[in-house]
Amino acid sequence: MTWNLTHLRPGEAFPPPSAALPAASPYPGLLAIGGRVDADSLRRAYAQGIFPWYAPGDPVLWWSTDPRMVLEPHALRVHRSLRRSTRARLADARWQLRVDADFRGVMRDCAAPRRDGAGSWISAELVDAYGALHDAGLAHSFELYHDTQRVAGLYLVALGAMLFGESMVTRVTDGSKLLLMALCGFALRHGLGPIDCQQQTAHLASLGATPWPRQDFLRTLEDARARPAPAAWRYDAAQMRSDCAAWL
Repeated sequence: MTWNLTHLRPGEAFPPPSAALPAASPYPGLLAIGGRVDADSLRRAYAQGIFPWYAPGDPVLWWSTDPRMVLEPHALRVHRSLRRSTRARLADARWQLRVDADFRGVMRDCAAPRRDGAGSWISAELVDAYGALHDAGLAHSFELYHDTQRVAGLYLVALGAMLFGESMVTRVTDGSKLLLMALCGFALRHGLGPIDCQQQTAHLASLGATPWPRQDFLRTLEDARARPAPAAWRYDAAQMRSDCAAWL
């Protein structure tokens, strides 16, 4: 069977998500190849439920998966060990949560090789593109510090009230999960969400994410984009305690 795949020129409009390769294809959810990765193409892609994912040195690949893994902030699952570690860190002034302190640094942390091999897909080209999106106020980072050292981070794209989780990394037990808890609390406080997690994995399911049919996801995306974004992405210790309290 022959599968048709759109080849994009730089700046060219994306095909509709319904044109993505089906489940029976070798690469289900793959929508297009080529084009350019910059802040404008990322903004247009995410607004249509499309995201880039490709290995460094390979052509740019654009995806719209079906089903789509989605986490509703109130549905986050927080296990007992995470509750314990979060309480301990909230009680210790050496632990601090910051937002947008070093967005590109968080991306570079996420790109560093890990034991499971994850992170290597985040190229310098993507750091530049998402960094420009951050400069435009459409991408943000949540960062956990112990004293002056950043020990965990996650970054996301935000269009209106819609959130798109991209990647997270930690050097301490439960660090990235604490940041996800804080993000979900932040989202509940500001009426944001859901959080697009893109691809279906057992790890995301363990955190409370569920697979949505693509059409349901796209309808929710359209509604969420029309809702207002927070006036500012800021954080302090009191807000961290308040936003995590629902799970503790």
